[in-house]
Amino acid sequence: MSDTNTDFGINKALEVLSIKPVNLGTSTGSNQFSNGKSIESISPIDGQLIAKVTSTTKADYEKVMESATQAFWHWRKVPAPQRGDMVRQFSNKLREKKEALGKLVSYEMGKSYQEGLGEVQEMIDICDFAVGLSRQLHGLTMHSERPGHRMYEQYHPLGVVGIISAFNFPVAVWAWNTALAWVCGDVCVWKPSEKTPLCGIACQNIIAEILAENQLPEGISNLIIGDAKVGEFMTKDSRIPLISATGSTKMGKTVAQEVAARLGKSLLELGGNNAIIVTPDADIKMTVIGAVFGAVGTAGQRCTSTRRLIIHESIYEKVVTAITKAYQQLRIGNPLDESNNVGPIIDTDAVKMYNKALKQVVKEGGNVLVEGGTLKGSGYESGCYVKPAIVAVEPHFNMVKQETFAPILYVMTYEGTVENAINIQNDVEQGLSSAIMTNNLREAERFLSVEGSDCGIANVNIGTSGAEIGGAFGGEKETGGGRESGSDAWKVYMRRQTNTINYTTELPLAQGIKFDL
Repeated sequence: MSDTNTDFGINKALEVLSIKPVNLGTSTGSNQFSNGKSIESISPIDGQLIAKVTSTTKADYEKVMESATQAFWHWRKVPAPQRGDMVRQFSNKLREKKEALGKLVSYEMGKSYQEGLGEVQEMIDICDFAVGLSRQLHGLTMHSERPGHRMYEQYHPLGVVGIISAFNFPVAVWAWNTALAWVCGDVCVWKPSEKTPLCGIACQNIIAEILAENQLPEGISNLIIGDAKVGEFMTKDSRIPLISATGSTKMGKTVAQEVAARLGKSLLELGGNNAIIVTPDADIKMTVIGAVFGAVGTAGQRCTSTRRLIIHESIYEKVVTAITKAYQQLRIGNPLDESNNVGPIIDTDAVKMYNKALKQVVKEGGNVLVEGGTLKGSGYESGCYVKPAIVAVEPHFNMVKQETFAPILYVMTYEGTVENAINIQNDVEQGLSSAIMTNNLREAERFLSVEGSDCGIANVNIGTSGAEIGGAFGGEKETGGGRESGSDAWKVYMRRQTNTINYTTELPLAQGIKFDL
């Protein structure tokens, strides 16, 4: 590693997280690493090599699955509150290592240090939620139509849960899944993005400490490293009843087909093309804050990032002028410097995608209001820094209906009533997050009604980006339809069983059927 990394405190972070700048890879918790092909982890902040990671081979994968399967036979019999206590200990360990893990998230992925810390806090929050949940895995009791019978339903763990996560939230999404899966009695096999493998290894090292301290099987938590080919090991494996996958819609469709072919379950969190509707009754100051953070936070690489602003024609100029002015104040640079607002995007391939999208939308007739482009020169040597752009468009443009994972904000107008704006918002294939800025109660309620937003998340007077642990997270249409995190999302990690007990000496049949012998 370059000595310049010391400027960011990354060497200290790696030391705290038990990561050495050597070949790392597949692990069931015992740090028995793979001998597969090498993957380089390069920071988009400065282009420096952090470490080399070895990819999982098929033989490695089989060892992981054997370990996971064996661990499940033990873990499923541990009482749920005891499983919750293990998660509590993991949460406490995350608190101890929050600064180090947040620094690694920022340096390997490119988001700001504050966002890195916030992501680790999400991990802590979902663990706390899961600890409480471990005493509340409730079923229902129903009245039987047959006398002397009792009916109820209960939930049992599924088994091995496969988790495929994306680079933009390299640790939080794993925790959303695994904390719930653990308290439900499942064990997990995790394939993090090959663009952020060190974050996965850091998390595995932390949980491995907890498992060892509690003399629990190391296969409760498992890590595999690699590209889509490694992910296929999981999606095609009938030993994994549930695959939770986060990523592009294209990736999700492939996963869904492969898992469905073996009649497995899939939990999909895919693309977003999120819009904020701005009505004449909107608070402009709040709108600017919500729209700007939503569009440029994590350099536009959140699945909930704001892609579209749908503004009433009567206030269009006022809103666009305010947001354009706010963009002129953005500071782009090293995200570990807290004075900067926007960091790099993940890699040079993403930069090419960003530039291609800008060229295409202009070709379709878009009017550039805030110029984009790639930044070069001192501080931008990695080639991953781009300028957040604003483009005035028409709703029907092809590029407007696609998700570009970069800081490009499309602004457009609507006429008449809020129903027209809702129709524009819903006229895309994705359905993750949505928001409306209004102080008009009728508009707010219409937006939230059955005739309103068709997204899984619908907000009033806050932006599209960011979600609380207590609510179920997920979307509709090509976003996948899955739900993670809070509410009753835990049920996807378990199998439901309906039970009927006859405590009489007779055997009456349902629906009054007679069967005399």
